[in-house]
Amino acid sequence: MAGKNMRKRKPSAQQNKASNKKRSSSISDDPFFHNSGSKRRNKFDDEDINSSDDEGEGFDSEGEKEVVVGEEDDEEEIIEETPAEKKKRLAEAFLDRMRAREKREEEDDEELEDEGARREREGERDSLIAKILQQDQLEESGRMRRAIASRVQKPETTEGFRFLVKHRQPVTAVTLSEDDTRGFSASKDGTIVHWDVNSGKTEKYVWPSDVVLKSHGARDPHGRATKQSKHVLALAVSSDSRYLASGGLDRHVHLWDIRTRQHIQAFPGHKGPVSCLTFRQGTTELFSGSFDRSVKIWNAEDRTYINTLFGHQSEVLTIDSLRKERVLTVGRDRTMHLWKVPEESQLVFRAPASSLECCCFISNDEFLSGSDDGSIEHWNILRKKPVHIVRNAHASLGQIKFEQRHNGLSNGHIENEAQVSEKPYSTALSWVSSVSVCRSSDLAASGAGNGSIRLWTIESESKGICPLFELPLVGFVNSLSFAKSGRFLIAGVGQEPRLGRWERNPSARNGVALHPLELS
Repeated sequence: MAGKNMRKRKPSAQQNKASNKKRSSSISDDPFFHNSGSKRRNKFDDEDINSSDDEGEGFDSEGEKEVVVGEEDDEEEIIEETPAEKKKRLAEAFLDRMRAREKREEEDDEELEDEGARREREGERDSLIAKILQQDQLEESGRMRRAIASRVQKPETTEGFRFLVKHRQPVTAVTLSEDDTRGFSASKDGTIVHWDVNSGKTEKYVWPSDVVLKSHGARDPHGRATKQSKHVLALAVSSDSRYLASGGLDRHVHLWDIRTRQHIQAFPGHKGPVSCLTFRQGTTELFSGSFDRSVKIWNAEDRTYINTLFGHQSEVLTIDSLRKERVLTVGRDRTMHLWKVPEESQLVFRAPASSLECCCFISNDEFLSGSDDGSIEHWNILRKKPVHIVRNAHASLGQIKFEQRHNGLSNGHIENEAQVSEKPYSTALSWVSSVSVCRSSDLAASGAGNGSIRLWTIESESKGICPLFELPLVGFVNSLSFAKSGRFLIAGVGQEPRLGRWERNPSARNGVALHPLELS
């Protein structure tokens, strides 16, 4: 009974203190309260940012940087470099290199006498660097045009083109790397060749087996075909010279690693032959045009499909792009489309010719095209029709004599559009099969099958296009490419046209030809 009458004793002060200490220790041991906000703060003073070459870093499937933190620093967060900070760092490094180069040149010339002269020279150097950077940016963006055409000297020797690479079948595409030191060519037999511009040394790309192609994403052949066709119609190289894209009759876009010359990816999706390819400058964004009347967008870095552009009513034949997110295409529906990719819109330009065969950018607002009636058209973004047309730009000798007998005009166009049934020449020889413009300049070239490549000066809208001179080359010129400096011109030539066999010139050679251009 005594136990029932016992009263509860109040805890003493020491007991209260011990219990409070026990509660505090239990809270501190709780993982919820253990990671305090102070420990999760970024430490900006003593933190090092590792480069992408370190072993502790990688990339996940989404392309984002994945950082592996050591055991000792597991409570610290690594700060990644933002795109703006990276651009600033690269720009500062570029400026430092240019300042160092200018400084070395000044030291070689003479030594400065006093401090004032040195400061004045440094100010002049910074002004010169700013001017060079501004000019480079204007040229890259297409808002400034270099005057190269007036400096090109007409060749006095009869050596002409020099063949760098020989192919068994007609060459369908040629392209140059960004630094103009390496070139790539493809032919109808599926051969893809990588060659050096200076030495002419060649290396072939080897197609993998069908099993490897399927593992890289290729699908089974369509229709009655029993195996994948290796017939190549188009090539494109990325600005960083890492990726080479090829397309042809197998309806796939194939991606190659330039460093190893290995096949790395096959993009299916087109329902017709892939006729043209281009990379957007400064990116790995790839555009492909096809006979299925569509244009598809891919990302070579992520190896993914992005989008499809519809608008053409017939086969897409040629495609081109600059640094801006715009794509230029021509097709057999007598139209040229300027695609504005971010806005998902397009401008349609209609040509008077029966079919446009090729096109290229002059600048962001001007274009050049060639047609199967022998005309070259100069376009402006503000007009839906050509601002200037050069008719019969590649008239053959028989065609000129024929039209002179029938009172033809000086440019080969018959007066009052009189139609004459008797034609002693082949019209396929005068088709403008390729056009090219030296980047950010007024120099252009066009090729056909009449035995010569013509150089042109792109002048103002009122004057249009003026001829410079001809460079003799026998065969069908299926592809052209200028060096960025304008020092030479590359031509892919063959005995047959790029997209068919309706004409053949047995005296022509299949290969890649180079012609140097002397600038005054």
